[in-house]
Amino acid sequence: MYAIALAIFVFTYFIAKPIVAYYCDPKGLRKYPNFAFFSGISDLPFLYESHNGFRSRNLFEAHKKHPVLRIGPNSLSYADPRAIKDIYGHGTACIKDRFYSETAGTHSHLADVVDKADHAHKRKVLSSAYALKNLEEWEFKVADVTRKLIDAFDARCTYSLSPGTVPETKDLTVDFRDWTVLFAAAAIANIGLSEDLGFLDTGSDQVKSESRDGTIKDVSFRKCHAATARVSYQLVWAYDWFKTLKRVSQVISPRYRQMWKLDSDWSGIVYNRATTRLKRYMAGEKLDDFFTAMMEDKNGAPHNLEWGEILAEINIMINAGHDTTAISLRNVLFFLLKNPTCMNRLREELDEVLDKDEIVASYGKIKHLPYLRACIDESLRMMPPVIFGLPRRTPLEGAPILDDFVAGDTSVSMSAYVVHHQESIFKGHDKYKPERWLGEDGKALQPFFVPFSTGARGCIGRNISYLEQTVLIASLVHRYEFALPSPDWDPAIRETTNLSPGPMPLKIWKREMVRDEE
Repeated sequence: MYAIALAIFVFTYFIAKPIVAYYCDPKGLRKYPNFAFFSGISDLPFLYESHNGFRSRNLFEAHKKHPVLRIGPNSLSYADPRAIKDIYGHGTACIKDRFYSETAGTHSHLADVVDKADHAHKRKVLSSAYALKNLEEWEFKVADVTRKLIDAFDARCTYSLSPGTVPETKDLTVDFRDWTVLFAAAAIANIGLSEDLGFLDTGSDQVKSESRDGTIKDVSFRKCHAATARVSYQLVWAYDWFKTLKRVSQVISPRYRQMWKLDSDWSGIVYNRATTRLKRYMAGEKLDDFFTAMMEDKNGAPHNLEWGEILAEINIMINAGHDTTAISLRNVLFFLLKNPTCMNRLREELDEVLDKDEIVASYGKIKHLPYLRACIDESLRMMPPVIFGLPRRTPLEGAPILDDFVAGDTSVSMSAYVVHHQESIFKGHDKYKPERWLGEDGKALQPFFVPFSTGARGCIGRNISYLEQTVLIASLVHRYEFALPSPDWDPAIRETTNLSPGPMPLKIWKREMVRDEE
């Protein structure tokens, strides 16, 4: 009898009820084409896609036929760039979706706080920490970690390679993807916490993780972050089932059990970094960094944030603050190597303002170089690191999107990858063309450029990323030559919370003019 009752419950809750809701259609969503056959009935197809590699590219292909797709029983995805303003713009009535509250910890940080008033308060408190003036004063911190990366690359330089020659495997001495992670993590730790993680000196990502009982152990920064970026992302899209799926996955799947353990270790990394910095602060050590700006205003008056809030903000600072920049750095060099004409033009621009013996590019010399910025922005367009459709939720009374009224409490989203590859806006969308961002034509494209989202909830840390990318790319392109394993080489790419390219092995050697100068 119990088995029969359970079977009836499962059939009713998971099959009959969703089918009835689909055909009754109380929100009028059945008029939208489905992303997958069962998308109007269940979140499972979208959940499956989150396990299946490059989901946003599959979504882009589906959107070629339909500007609006139903990706779940209560979820719509948009491709028409006009929807950006309606969903994400400053005047939108939409709020952050359950994705953020479901994955949040005990305290929300600036990126996942849902309530608009709470967000406005947090942004006011933290805006000084992320202000461009502050960042330019912290340029020396980026210069310091850039110099350390160059020292590591100098030690790994090989002989020059003749044009058209494929490098030998033994000469692929740099995994650029790994080194960008080490660089970006070291940079954000220096900017945010005045801490030297030692990653670039050793080439190792070993770091301390601390549990709440004070137990400390060594863990891999990259493995822990990769797990935390992946494990929730793959399960969260069925919001009502997320907590259950989390518990079940830990019981039945050794792979998930390991990822959840590493996710816990990531929280331990954040906790150890935070407690270490707090001890220095309480001891009266005066340091110019994000932590101090978070603890007190410019006059020394305390912000009185709860410890849980501080931990949450440090978490998102380290998490998003390193990974998105690392991915961006990897991508821009990859696209430059795939497009030698663009690389040569960038070198000409840099060589005009940098001295031959200038090891770390001065930000003052390069921050307004148009082609350098165009190369970075075109990379962000082609492969935006934050690639999935950041979900928003319509207010209870509903909201107009694309001249159509969408019922209240409906999830709506637009993937940056999807909008960045709309041929109607970005001609030759699948080609790397930095020139598209120059002059008046480039200004006209800005409303459709959303790698950092847009509106009041746009990424507050974009200036940090641009600072790091500008200095490092200029320094590396000015100093070195690079070669991929072969001209047609492409990396493996997996979409998690961010777009996560695999290893990028390179042969590296100094440019002729640098060798001559030395």
